[in-house]
Amino acid sequence: MTRHSQALRVKTGLLLPQLMATTRRLWNSPRLNELYPEYLCMLHSSIRSTVPLMECAVARCRELADDDPVAAALVPYFTRHIREEQGHDEWLRQDLAAIGCDPDEPLRRLPTASVANLVGAQYYWIQHYHPACLLGHIAVLEGNPPSVELVPELMRRTGFPRTGFRTLERHAALDIKHRDELMRTLDEAPLTPELVTAIGLSALHSIDAANNALATVLDAHPAMTTANA
Repeated sequence: MTRHSQALRVKTGLLLPQLMATTRRLWNSPRLNELYPEYLCMLHSSIRSTVPLMECAVARCRELADDDPVAAALVPYFTRHIREEQGHDEWLRQDLAAIGCDPDEPLRRLPTASVANLVGAQYYWIQHYHPACLLGHIAVLEGNPPSVELVPELMRRTGFPRTGFRTLERHAALDIKHRDELMRTLDEAPLTPELVTAIGLSALHSIDAANNALATVLDAHPAMTTANA
């Protein structure tokens, strides 16, 4: 029998190459010095929603738990993961400060429609279908950790200090652990075929929306000044 985690990997493999290609375009851009702060701001607008999304999911799971074994099984996972994800938005503000940008800039900006689409769909599915849908979103955001070689290469290309890449560097290690934990959760939870389909839909949506969010960064006309400007 195919495991749920394996089936999800196969499904997301259909769209992930597009997201990976857009990511490579960003890292290889001749405007990387200008675009990297924009990337940090975009990422902040997404990452700051991570804990609230899981808080929404665990609250909904608890509402359903008495009659829903899947919801009951997900309460410990979401509760534990909330603790693990706290403060990651602050890492991004520290990264901005380290490269000479205003760390409060992400808090002032209106989040883009692409990020609202990425995050907002999850709130809808949590409240109006099932909180298990959030697993697909998490699988995309944490299922493809950056390589350990990325940060030294970005330092070389930008001249920014290592302290400007702490979020990427930390997630290169943390996301491996989180990915493996999520895959175990997918395989151990008593998911119905309908929920497996819903999780896959959520994941595919998140890939497409994340790709659009990155494309917005590539099209940005940066207003921030870095220490290397």
